[in-house]
Amino acid sequence: MTPSRPAATPGAATIATIAEEVGVSVATVSKVLNGRSDVAAETRARVEASLERHRYRRRSRRRSTAAGQVHLVFHEFDNEWAMEIIRGVESVTRPAGAMVVLSQLGGAHRPSQQWLDELLARPPRGVLLVLCHLTEPQQRQLHREMIPFVVLDTDSATSAPVPTVGSNNWNGGLLATRHLLELGHRRIGIISGPQDVLCSRARAAGFRSAHEEVGLPVDPDLVRFGSFYVDAGYAYGMELLTSADRPTAIFAGSDMQAMGVLRAARQLGLDVPGDLSVIGYDNLPVAAWIGPALTTVNQPLRDMAGTATQMLLELARGVDLPASRVDLVTELIVRESTAPPAYRR
Repeated sequence: MTPSRPAATPGAATIATIAEEVGVSVATVSKVLNGRSDVAAETRARVEASLERHRYRRRSRRRSTAAGQVHLVFHEFDNEWAMEIIRGVESVTRPAGAMVVLSQLGGAHRPSQQWLDELLARPPRGVLLVLCHLTEPQQRQLHREMIPFVVLDTDSATSAPVPTVGSNNWNGGLLATRHLLELGHRRIGIISGPQDVLCSRARAAGFRSAHEEVGLPVDPDLVRFGSFYVDAGYAYGMELLTSADRPTAIFAGSDMQAMGVLRAARQLGLDVPGDLSVIGYDNLPVAAWIGPALTTVNQPLRDMAGTATQMLLELARGVDLPASRVDLVTELIVRESTAPPAYRR
């Protein structure tokens, strides 16, 4: 076996160097760099190893008219939650003279390779991903193009090397449920977000922990996983509130779902908070203005977005971050939609 050559100075290797070392064509190395799927897995692995060993960084396409742009990528944006993120990002990019380009993935939590190829055709200053994650090969592609990226995520499962800003979802679920238990509620329903999204499960785990603190079992018939949107809050709210032994309180995993629950309660002739207490999550501006004003968990979305954007701009300037993971605090905001259950008054 021919021993591997020693690693070259970062940036000194060329595609031809990599091809010669691995024993493949320049075209094959180019395909790996561009994320093409028509390369055998074993060959791809050897090329990737050589690229990492040489700390290869491609510079030829680095500068373009998009170099001053921050690419803000949502899994989808069609509600006030996304607008809070955009406002937080722009509060940092505007003073920095950076433009924001928006895109969405149609609900997907992983960008397609086509999306990445289009991004690399006009490399931005950096990429901010909201509730979506790059695959490891995609991360390596951005590293080689020297395009920094930061993840803004309300879960807490991003791998350590990926710069991430999030919030404490378990604590948010705990605070919301404690509040209802302290008011005297014992039949509490929960409509969290999608079950395959970690922040949804974390909020539900906080809900369960609050029950465990007082020695009260969670009734599985009162647990639902929705979508974070109004329609799920309405549909699951109707299910829970028309059951034989309906809950006296519902913790919704988002303010939007809480609004759906409020609509279901009105349709059924239930008074909030007289017959039903409702808690939301996020503390969107509209939560303070609906009737009744919504008790909710404040997730500081604008601050999270601003912090993530500041991290991204620092990475783009070549500054090392003091921490790769930042979690902001959640807190309970008590308004008019929660009260003791009727039988306790």
